[in-house]
Amino acid sequence: MGFTEEIEKRRTFGIISHPDAGKTTLTEKLLLFGGAIQEAGAVKSNKIKKGATSDFMEIERQRGISVATSVLAFIYQDKKINILDTPGHKDFAEDTFRTLTAVDSVIVVIDVAKGVEEQTEKLVQVCRMRKIPMLVFINKLDREGKDAFDLMDEVEQKLGLTVTPLSFPIGMGYDFQGIYNIWEKNINLFSGDSRKNIEETIAFSDINNPELEELIGAKPANDLREELELIDEVYPEFDREAYLAGDLQPVFFGSALNNFGVRELLDCFIQIAPSPRPKDSDTRTVEPNEDKFSGFVFKIHANMDPKHRDRIAFIKIVSGTFERNKPYLHVRHKKNLKFSSPNAFFAEKKEIVDISYPGDIVGLHDTGNFKIGDTLTQGEQMSFKGIPSFSPEHFRYINNADPLKAKQLDKGINQLMDEGVAQLFVLEMNNRKVIGTVGALQYEVIQYRLEHEYGAKCSYENFPVHKACWVKPDDAKNEEFAEFKRIKQKFMAKDKYGQLVFLADSEFSIQMAQQKYPSVKLFFTSEFD
Repeated sequence: MGFTEEIEKRRTFGIISHPDAGKTTLTEKLLLFGGAIQEAGAVKSNKIKKGATSDFMEIERQRGISVATSVLAFIYQDKKINILDTPGHKDFAEDTFRTLTAVDSVIVVIDVAKGVEEQTEKLVQVCRMRKIPMLVFINKLDREGKDAFDLMDEVEQKLGLTVTPLSFPIGMGYDFQGIYNIWEKNINLFSGDSRKNIEETIAFSDINNPELEELIGAKPANDLREELELIDEVYPEFDREAYLAGDLQPVFFGSALNNFGVRELLDCFIQIAPSPRPKDSDTRTVEPNEDKFSGFVFKIHANMDPKHRDRIAFIKIVSGTFERNKPYLHVRHKKNLKFSSPNAFFAEKKEIVDISYPGDIVGLHDTGNFKIGDTLTQGEQMSFKGIPSFSPEHFRYINNADPLKAKQLDKGINQLMDEGVAQLFVLEMNNRKVIGTVGALQYEVIQYRLEHEYGAKCSYENFPVHKACWVKPDDAKNEEFAEFKRIKQKFMAKDKYGQLVFLADSEFSIQMAQQKYPSVKLFFTSEFD
């Protein structure tokens, strides 16, 4: 198969939602269709019969939530599908924002009873900003929930989307009988048996056919006909170009837990979703079908296998082919690196791959060379943009709770910070370490992982900081900058990469600093020109 055909075969997408909307369950059912796993797990908080395939960190199994982005791949109908399952919990939003730089399209999962929730709004906003094609999956139809039309109105109003349903429920909750697949013109009857891989599907191109009454009953048949008529009048016809441009969002209904409506979603998705897309770098736009390899690190994960102290850097391939044992330029370090065992991810299993194509996610064993946002190329000096660190919202001093394990603690903190779990700031005045996170739950994760993966114990102390501001003076040698550093010395720190940071204690402090020292520029993300 040629290079262009390999690119066309690939679909790399992320699944986003509010926690508990059923995102991890949907991921699992997609893997089931792809034959990547044999049996679905049931994810129940603190009571896991068999942990969801994508939740392989121990703390995730205990709490029943995903706290790290998983990378999973499978083949379905001759298409190579790469799924990035993202954490829904708001405390891990930064990991999700970074993952969205590596996807070509997105599936948004919405709970039928809860409708559009806060975390979904934030994530969809990022997708809209980046013009990422989105497909909406309304989940948990076997439970009592909101009316299908009300839900679609809510999606349009709260998320600012333009939707068009490509499947529609027959009844809801206790009356739920199945789904009419508008895209394929067939009816899928619901048996409520989640062990069945594929439900009974009946071709039904003419919904005025009296056989419909025999299948689902007179009243549901009339209701369905009226609803489909209304859909024709109210919603735009599906237009792939509009979907790819981010201007139209198809909607599917189903129940991931019961493995219902998932096949319809997947069958349509592989036909309409984009193959790998171009990406902007600091010098030019890179097209996937270029001969020369380029890619970027969007995630780093330490200790994926607790038996081996390994770190894996996840690289999204943007152009060309990535080959095993071939030297590539690490742009930031300006040195060539070779990789003898690049990994691809097939459900929970890793396997070594000789060649990978645009759209693929490759895991590279890392001894500390990579940080998030690093670019690898076949020699070209360029960096892919849009993978910054954001200012954290919570700050705490981190203290060593076991003086005999100081080395292990340092190593653990450094590796976890490289993953982007949180950010480390070292105060200039006394070298104390401050950890900044987007959400409070991350402190628990750090503490747990330091103890279980590195054998180190830590405690925290509150540190009253409002925001971290990265500092860039117009002239590093001028007096104004020297005075700013002297007056604010108590709040000056360096981040992990040696960049100067002002840890402001209030919004007022930031405003005053900007007025008093106009030549000192303050930024709320670490990526600035």
